[in-house]
Amino acid sequence: MKTQKIITVKPQGYCGGVLKAIETAKQTRDTYPNKKITILGNLVHNQYVKKALQAYHIDTIEDKTKTRYELLDEIKDGIVIFTAHGVSPKVYEKAKEKGLILVDASCPFVLQTQKIVKQYLDQDYSIFYIGKNKHPEAESIYTMSDRVYLIEPKKDIPIIQTNKIFVTNQTTMSIYDIQDIFEQIKEKYPQAIFHDEICNATRVRQQAILDLKDVDCLIVVGDPTSNNSQKLVDIAKKANIPNVFSIQTVEDIDKKDFEQYQTIAITSGASTPTYLTNQVRDYLTNPIEKPKIRIQEIL
Repeated sequence: MKTQKIITVKPQGYCGGVLKAIETAKQTRDTYPNKKITILGNLVHNQYVKKALQAYHIDTIEDKTKTRYELLDEIKDGIVIFTAHGVSPKVYEKAKEKGLILVDASCPFVLQTQKIVKQYLDQDYSIFYIGKNKHPEAESIYTMSDRVYLIEPKKDIPIIQTNKIFVTNQTTMSIYDIQDIFEQIKEKYPQAIFHDEICNATRVRQQAILDLKDVDCLIVVGDPTSNNSQKLVDIAKKANIPNVFSIQTVEDIDKKDFEQYQTIAITSGASTPTYLTNQVRDYLTNPIEKPKIRIQEIL
């Protein structure tokens, strides 16, 4: 039998926005060593990052049935950190009215999308926003105005009576989905203005998978709530990689199950700690026992 080949796909792991959000949270604790700090929703979509932040005595409140605006009712005092996904202007105002100290860990690319959408709303455009319903990044956009229409993949394009339509999207969407939906909208609204807002970190990670050659198996390490991680899985399947596995950590796999594959590629979502991905690689590459996850080494 030939030697098994393990490929570490590059780039992968933390993007700049995630790094910024984590550093912002840690710096906030350094600046306010004795104050209560609460993150409004998961700082990034990875439960192990959330657990690691708890070691800094930084709490997270999350409820999938509530919007960020509604969830804010649960924070009575102290410091509120807005997550990497951004929040709507209404959330900002409500947090100020509650007398909270505001710390914004929003990704710069998300803030850029919000700014562009606001500019077109101010010019009386209707907005077609392609994203995932109830995803916090999408929520920060589609709650800005009743003239923002959320469009999800494989859903019908809205019929509205206006010639002023601006089309943009969530930064972590699949490049395939965006191309397809843009074409559908162009057919119905040829006068629409289009602005592709897939961030570079998402784009290059997806393209790296499309560029893989002669791979028998791809392992995507990421949290199931991470949209960018799940889009990597979708891209891999569309790229006809024969075996694609979505896992959270090394605990989800058994080395014996992968002995049948000649060439294995490993990648991870933009909110996945490199520490977790390295554990998967080391376990498959070296004759070691399955490593234990040490929360203190996540951040």
